[in-house]
Amino acid sequence: MSGESAESTEGADSGAGPGVSEIAAGLSIPDDADEAEAAAIAAAVAAHIRDGELAAAAAAAAEETEKTWDGKRWTFAGRLEGVSGRSARVPDGAPTNGWAAAARADRF
Repeated sequence: MSGESAESTEGADSGAGPGVSEIAAGLSIPDDADEAEAAAIAAAVAAHIRDGELAAAAAAAAEETEKTWDGKRWTFAGRLEGVSGRSARVPDGAPTNGWAAAARADRF
């Protein structure tokens, strides 16, 4: 079928997880489906899988590049209190580098 050849080329694009052609091998298409219906089913499944791969790749890329204070702000605030003797709330926009943030601690 023409849908199967499109699946095998699309599955080669991604390097993570099972390819589209491997998943298509386990896909059951109704016996009474004509070639166009089978191609449409295969294309829909391939598009769904590809969207999931792209979303996972985008999430991984965003996680790697974006540094945040998640889980570290309160620790840093405690260290500031221990060193300076006053408590301060570390704002969300504070630099994620500890040394740069410590230099601005008087502004918190």
